[in-house]
Amino acid sequence: MFPTAFGTHLATLEEGRPPECVPPASLEASSLKKSSWGALFTGIVGGTLVAVYAVATPFITPALRRICLPFVPATTKQIENVVKMLQCRSGPLVDIGSGDGRIVIAAAKEGFTAVGYELNPWLVWYSRYRAWREGVQASARFYISDLWKVTFSQYSNVVIFGVPQMMAPLEEKLELELQDDARVIACRFPFPHWTPAQVTGEGIDTVWAYDARTFRGGGGRP
Repeated sequence: MFPTAFGTHLATLEEGRPPECVPPASLEASSLKKSSWGALFTGIVGGTLVAVYAVATPFITPALRRICLPFVPATTKQIENVVKMLQCRSGPLVDIGSGDGRIVIAAAKEGFTAVGYELNPWLVWYSRYRAWREGVQASARFYISDLWKVTFSQYSNVVIFGVPQMMAPLEEKLELELQDDARVIACRFPFPHWTPAQVTGEGIDTVWAYDARTFRGGGGRP
């Protein structure tokens, strides 16, 4: 009798025992949903950071160099003044730090074979697109390069939108590399030692034109 009664009592206890710690289906689904949202959020944040890094790096890197040449778009009047200084000129043209390509494209429309050198790849790609859109892609070319690593001896016309701290060392570089028939056009800031052959415009739209024969023949640095 005892074993039977004990077994019956044990069975009764087992039937009344709460189930083992198995989470309800709704709790599992909620946990899975939270995990999915967490992974999605992490992916979005990570992707955003990568995108910001990819876009910002080309703009930030030049600023970390010894001499920074920031991108400041040329005004319509500046472009007009540059074109004015190119009247009656011929030969290939280069824009040093070509930015979004507007000077190169304007020169190409005037019949020049024009090249732009720019350190920021995003601006170079955009310049190529603009040249294609304007129909001058055959005569307007753009390259990703540091201006200090480029030789300018093959160009008859040089345009530069510089900053004061770079103008003196650029003077030395161009004096060594340019041919005697070359013309250098400076926008916004003049060269510190050269005597300009022509000046046009006023304020930020001022443009200075320098002829190589002049700054090599006594009109250059003292």
